[in-house]
Amino acid sequence: MRRNLIGQVSMLRHRDIRNLSFRAVKIASFQRVLPGGQLKPWQPAWAPIWCLFPLGGPRRMAWMKDKLRAESSPHIAFHDWLSERKEEMAALLAELVAIPTENPPGNNCRACTDFLEQRIRELGLECKRIVPAGAGSAGEDVPASLLASYGSGERRLYFHGHYDVVPAQSVEQFRPMRKENFLFGRGSCDMKGGIVAMLYAMLAIRECGVELNGRIGLMLVPDEETGGQRGSGRLAREGLLGQGGVGMLLAEPTSGVVWNANRGAISLRVRVLGKSAHVGLQHQGTNAFERMHRVVERLQELKREVEQRNTRCAVGAEQRRNSILMLGGQSGGGTNFNVVPEECWFTVDRRINPEENLAEEKARLLGALEECREMGIPLEWEVLQEGGSAASGEDEALGMGRRLALNCVPGCWKRGSMQKPECLPTPMVRDCSQWRMDRTSTWTCGR
Repeated sequence: MRRNLIGQVSMLRHRDIRNLSFRAVKIASFQRVLPGGQLKPWQPAWAPIWCLFPLGGPRRMAWMKDKLRAESSPHIAFHDWLSERKEEMAALLAELVAIPTENPPGNNCRACTDFLEQRIRELGLECKRIVPAGAGSAGEDVPASLLASYGSGERRLYFHGHYDVVPAQSVEQFRPMRKENFLFGRGSCDMKGGIVAMLYAMLAIRECGVELNGRIGLMLVPDEETGGQRGSGRLAREGLLGQGGVGMLLAEPTSGVVWNANRGAISLRVRVLGKSAHVGLQHQGTNAFERMHRVVERLQELKREVEQRNTRCAVGAEQRRNSILMLGGQSGGGTNFNVVPEECWFTVDRRINPEENLAEEKARLLGALEECREMGIPLEWEVLQEGGSAASGEDEALGMGRRLALNCVPGCWKRGSMQKPECLPTPMVRDCSQWRMDRTSTWTCGR
């Protein structure tokens, strides 16, 4: 093949360091001449750097190469800025893990929010504390929320996270341990690590000089591990969640998958009552265990009905499409083997698909229990957790932005065995349902 290089002139705006003025610089781009005179463009990742020699030699050439690379790939600037602060981020995460914010019961909310608020302000971001109406004295452990922000204007893209963690098996889990690039401890993954990542993402945007058409907000809430009624639920009821929001990103651990939907949940503890008596006089008692079996039989009928429903959402290899009703995750009752049980109890965990309505499914479940009461079975129940389902479409603005971001950052996800993430629903309850109440597009992704 005969090759000829035909220089074409393009114009690049170049900031001259010496006089801080702008002047046009001629940059060569090239085309190949194929047989028959056809031109085929040859486009390198950035303009050929050797064309800049007249501007000041190799030193200027190196500066322009870095400049062009950074402008064409802003994620490189973010990566470099964050890499320099790896130890700083690890230290902050270790301090957060050391605060035992177990839920239930909901401990150390004030200690954690005081620490986070102080650190956010020290890093130069605005921070607002949101406390429940009628909160107690200054020393009370109030489950407050925090809203950090950067930028200006009414439109906001929200980062969202929760600072409560599931109960630990040992106090040792609140003593963080560092091993190379990993930090171990209760909540390091779910999701205090996500809080640190989102906070430093905001700082990277600020320090790298990214111009925003609006604000970025970081909302930090309590109570997510038990349904969110004292956190996101309360903020939603008071009209304080997602004000001016164009979308919400949640950095829960997802193993690299993007969650664009979540199941809802209604969890109950059901107590069935009887009358105690010695085994030799069991005719004088009423067996709560046998009564409980009749209640379970009625709920099994409901289970067979609801588990025939399937979601239209894509699901992972380890998930099933059907709706879920699980009986007896916990159970108990009686006082001794030779005593008629006066009380027996069991749990019900109903997980609803994104297409199902929380209020309707709750009414259906409680209606089955009411039927048992009408049959003469004395029983009572308490709600352990309650949260709606949610789903965001890939055709929504934030979904299209996600695809654009992944396409603009080649290799961002393809490291090792990790491929570009697919969108799947999560079987867990998430705060996303509270954000979706006003149609805010919500997405969840983390390592």
